[in-house]
Amino acid sequence: MSTPTPRSGRLVRSPVVLHGGQWWLVSGAGSILATDPTFTSVLDGFAQAMAAADQAVADLRSRQSEPPASDAGGQR
Repeated sequence: MSTPTPRSGRLVRSPVVLHGGQWWLVSGAGSILATDPTFTSVLDGFAQAMAAADQAVADLRSRQSEPPASDAGGQR
């Protein structure tokens, strides 16, 4: 199952923002729309990988906060 690309948001520690399904390069001097299909495809892949990693970390944290399962074998 693949992770969908988010529709908006900033890539962590980067000057790249996804807004309305379009990638923008943002700096103090202004913004420019990224239109190169190879570049935007790489950004899509990176965003999907980051989303999958974030989900994996959230799943691990969720499992760590669950109480341990009771031992069905009943050790004595």
